[in-house]
Amino acid sequence: MAALDLLGRRWALRVVWELSQSPAGFRELQRRCAQMSSSVLSTRLAELIDARLIALRPDGYHLTPLGTGLVTALRPLDAWSRRWGDENEES
Repeated sequence: MAALDLLGRRWALRVVWELSQSPAGFRELQRRCAQMSSSVLSTRLAELIDARLIALRPDGYHLTPLGTGLVTALRPLDAWSRRWGDENEES
């Protein structure tokens, strides 16, 4: 339940998703998530670091092995959501 609580927070999964594409610094992440305020981004980054899903290195934020495992675990949900979206577009 703790994992679902963390991942259900606004923008948390988006940050993980963006970092799964490539590492990024704070400003780059904020640019990729154009509607996110800097205070929310700071909070989410701190929470995700505390959960050991991401880490800050000299070249920016990166997924940890746990974070990469999370992205792998979410891939079936991503595939399902794409099918769901396609079916809803057809109706």
